[in-house]
Amino acid sequence: MTKKIAFFDSGIGGLTVLHTALQQFPEESYIYYADTLHVPYGTKSADEVRRYIFACVDAIVREGAEAIVIACNTATSLAVNDLRSIYNIPIIGMEPAVKPAVEMNRDNGKRVLVFATALTLSQTKYNELVSRVDDEHRVDSFALPELVEWCEQLEFDPVKIKAYFRSKLADLDLEQYGTVVMGCTHYPFYTSILRQVMPEHIQIVDGSTGTINHLKQRLGLGIRQPVESTGPEREWDVSFFSSAERMEDQDKMRIALQYLNENKL
Repeated sequence: MTKKIAFFDSGIGGLTVLHTALQQFPEESYIYYADTLHVPYGTKSADEVRRYIFACVDAIVREGAEAIVIACNTATSLAVNDLRSIYNIPIIGMEPAVKPAVEMNRDNGKRVLVFATALTLSQTKYNELVSRVDDEHRVDSFALPELVEWCEQLEFDPVKIKAYFRSKLADLDLEQYGTVVMGCTHYPFYTSILRQVMPEHIQIVDGSTGTINHLKQRLGLGIRQPVESTGPEREWDVSFFSSAERMEDQDKMRIALQYLNENKL
């Protein structure tokens, strides 16, 4: 029997996490809810964002979700514990994949570079995570706020994005890094472009796989072989919702999910 699993984000970034779930569990039923009235979260105050999150999750629960993935690092940092105390369904949060990145570089002496929103990087939850796992002080954090706005505009022009990465990272000695962490769910839309400007030895990771593994454990989802991302989005059972209740929001989410699918991101 299929389960109705919801994914929530401020905008289309959480589709990167949903796409990971669709590859592993294509037969489940999914809800995707974007807070398009208030995206982006990363430039707003914590109190403001918390209010938006609670209103959206309440709407998601009314749609009959049996579990919710907070597919947003900022929203997880700000609200996941309170949400779990309010709702009696599994609520899965996200965190930047700092711990696996640190472990990947344990023996080679390389540093870890975390890309995330300014709001995520300012939160106690993120700083406690880094303090807990970065015992050798190898983690550096870097905000890339423009990527969220461009992603929401479906701006994936490789020439423009490569020039942006080169400009933002010009003052960093990239040779000293072994891993880059995509610490915002919007950022994996740009993984393939980032690879083109990074030294070949650098690995790029995000938190989607760990989050979906956690979801699998909580819901007891059957173990299946990942499927090739070749079929169109319409073959999946995904219902799209947005806080602005605009048809163009749903159209944009479908286009973005198809972009992930076609580019195997």
